[in-house]
Amino acid sequence: MQYPDINPVLPEIILIAAALLVLMLELFIKRKETIGFIALIGVGLSMCSMFYVKGVVGQETFGGMFISDGYSAFFKIIFYLNFYLTVLISLKYLKIERALRGEYFGLLMFATAGMMIMASAGDLIVLYLGLELMALSTYILAGFLRHKKKSNEAAVKYFLLGGFSSAILLYGISMIYGLTGTTDIRHLAGLLAGGGIKSSPVLLLSVALFVVAFGYKVAAAPFHMWAPDVYEGAPTSITAFMSVGPKAAGFAVMGRVFLIGLASVRIEWTTILIPVAILTMAVGNIIAISQTNIKRMLAYSSIAHAGYAILGIIAGTQEGMAATMNYMLIYAFMNIGAFAVVIMLKSEGLEGDNLSDYEGLAKTHPVASALMLVFMFSLTGIPPTGGFMGKFYLLMSIVNAGYAWLAVVAVAFSAISAYFYLRVVMYMYMKESKETPVLSVSPAIGLALIITVAMVIAMGILPARFIDFAGAASAAL
Repeated sequence: MQYPDINPVLPEIILIAAALLVLMLELFIKRKETIGFIALIGVGLSMCSMFYVKGVVGQETFGGMFISDGYSAFFKIIFYLNFYLTVLISLKYLKIERALRGEYFGLLMFATAGMMIMASAGDLIVLYLGLELMALSTYILAGFLRHKKKSNEAAVKYFLLGGFSSAILLYGISMIYGLTGTTDIRHLAGLLAGGGIKSSPVLLLSVALFVVAFGYKVAAAPFHMWAPDVYEGAPTSITAFMSVGPKAAGFAVMGRVFLIGLASVRIEWTTILIPVAILTMAVGNIIAISQTNIKRMLAYSSIAHAGYAILGIIAGTQEGMAATMNYMLIYAFMNIGAFAVVIMLKSEGLEGDNLSDYEGLAKTHPVASALMLVFMFSLTGIPPTGGFMGKFYLLMSIVNAGYAWLAVVAVAFSAISAYFYLRVVMYMYMKESKETPVLSVSPAIGLALIITVAMVIAMGILPARFIDFAGAASAAL
C-alpha cells in the first residue's frame, strides 16, 4: 500500500499540531504572553518548513486534492504575516480588555491553517473543509470579548450569515458534482472545455452560487451586510485579522475556481462579477462617507477594496491575478497598520474608535499621527505609497483585458474614498484636541507599526520587485 506524500502538507500539519499544543499549555502556563510567544514559534516552524523542506512547494498529494505550488505559497506568506502582525498588536490590547487567554492564539492558528488549506485546495471538498476550519475559528474570535454585548452580537451575526454562505457553497458544489461527476478543479476544467454542458442552466446556477459564497467571504456587495457590524463589535485585533486573512483566502480560491475550473465559462462569471465589483466599490466608498466610527469606516473601506481586487479576477489573465495578489499583500500591511494605530488609542476609559478621538493627535502624539497619515494615504491610493501602486497595476490589468471603462469607474470611486480617508488626517492635523489621550504603546505594537509602515513605503517606491514576485507566483496557477 502506497501512502500519500505528507511533505506538501507539512506546514499545515506543523501549524495544527502547534495550535493543539498551545491549547494544552493554556492549562499549565499562567503568564499568557508566554503562550503567545510559543504560538509565534510554532507558526515560525510551519513557515520554515514551507521554505526549507524539499518537496513542500511544487508538489501535490492526496491524488491532486492538495496542491503546494508558488500560487498557494504566495498567499500563505500573506497568512503568516497576518498572524504575526495580529499577535503583535493583540498582546497589549487584550491586557487592557482583560481578555488575554491562551485559546486566543490557538484559534488564530486554526484560522490560519484553514486559510492555508483553502489556498492549496485542488478539490472543491478540500476547499470547503479549509473554509469551515477558518470560519468556525473566526466566529469564536469575533465574540472573544464575552463581557461585551457588541462582541457577542458580532459573533452571532457572523455565525448565522456564515452558515448561510457555507450552505450556498455546498449547494453549488453538489450541483457541479451532479453535472460532471467530479469535484476536482482541474478535472472539472477539462470536462467543461470539452463542451456540451457549458450551456446547462445547472452549471450557470452553480456559477452564480459560487459568486455568492465567495462574495460573502471577501465582503463584496450585496453580500457584505455582515461586515460593518462584525468589524465594529469584534475585538479590534480580530477585526484587523479578519479584514486581511479571510479576504485573501477568498481571492485565493476565486483564482483557482474561476480561472482554472470554470475558465471555459469565463463570459458567464465575468458577466456576474462586473456588476458585483461596481456595486462593491459604490457601497463601500459611498456609505463610508457617513461613518464616524473608525472601525465601521474601515469596514466599508474593506468592502471597497474587495471591489478593486475583484477587477484582477475579471481581467481573467495572469497579469490580472498577479495584480490582485500583489494588492492583497499591500492591503495586509496598510490595513493592519491602521488598526494598530486604533489599538494604540485604546486605553482605560477611551475606546479610540470614534473620529473625535483623533482630534489634535498631531500635536499631542506626532509620531502616531504621522503613521496614521501614511496608512490613510496608502488606502486612498496616493503616491508614493504601496496603495497607489497596487491600484495602478490592477487598473492596468483591467485596461489591457479590454475593460477601460471599468478602470474609469474604479478611479472615480477611488476619488470618492479620498473624502473619508483624508477626513481622518484633517481631524488629526487641523482640529484642536479637547484632551490629551494616553497611548497604549508597547514594544510589540511598535514593531508591528515599523514593519507595516516600512513595507507600505517600500512597496510604493520599489513596486517592480513585488509585482514580479506576484507574477511568478501566479504563473504556477
